[in-house]
Amino acid sequence: MWSILANPHRFMAFSRYAVPVCYAIGTALFGWAMYQALWVVPSDAYQGGDIIRAMFIHVPSAWLCMGLYLGLAGSSFVWFIWRHELADIAARAIAPIGAGYTALCLATGSIWGKPTWGTWWLWDDARMMSVLVLFFLFLGYMALRAAMETRQKAARAGAILAMVGAVNVPLIKFSVDIWSSLHQGPSVIRAEGPAMAAVYLNPLLISFLGQGLIVAAMVFTLMRAEVFGQQADALMARRLSEG
Repeated sequence: MWSILANPHRFMAFSRYAVPVCYAIGTALFGWAMYQALWVVPSDAYQGGDIIRAMFIHVPSAWLCMGLYLGLAGSSFVWFIWRHELADIAARAIAPIGAGYTALCLATGSIWGKPTWGTWWLWDDARMMSVLVLFFLFLGYMALRAAMETRQKAARAGAILAMVGAVNVPLIKFSVDIWSSLHQGPSVIRAEGPAMAAVYLNPLLISFLGQGLIVAAMVFTLMRAEVFGQQADALMARRLSEG
């Protein structure tokens, strides 16, 4: 699939239909999940009462911000090794969306944490700090690219930062197992099966799937805008040279 979509013309043809389909299905799934979260799912006294409903935004955003960073690092690796232009375009599109989802993860985590743990933030919590580092990695990637003189230098510097920063993703995942943390251990992906009741698990997974499709559509939208911009620049340069 990657080799097929590495061609800009094939990518544009594919994404032309993929974007509205992902937006439509993702919005429908996310809307259903939010209906379940707000009006069907029961509260939980051990998780702050009704504030547990923040889980259906917080947990998918946590999964997605890690997935987006892996996408950023993977796209950067492909560009660094094979110089696929579309891979660099994908990395540039992922970065602002990843930063936004990481900020959403941090904000909803604090909102959920205050009534549950009695604090908005804890500086010595390994998972909180590793997610904060992830947020700064996204911001640093965009700032580093903006500071470079040429696009080639920007792509190379950004790719190196993205690949090196990928080590933070497994730290986020396993931080609760390695260091002390207010966060509980895994309750969805476990060898013995999910520890979460189906009434919570099903809307959570549907919310993740819906948001994942919306994120994919947003990344494709930004990529299409970049490709259109490059095509417009090339056309303008050609007309100027002919004139």
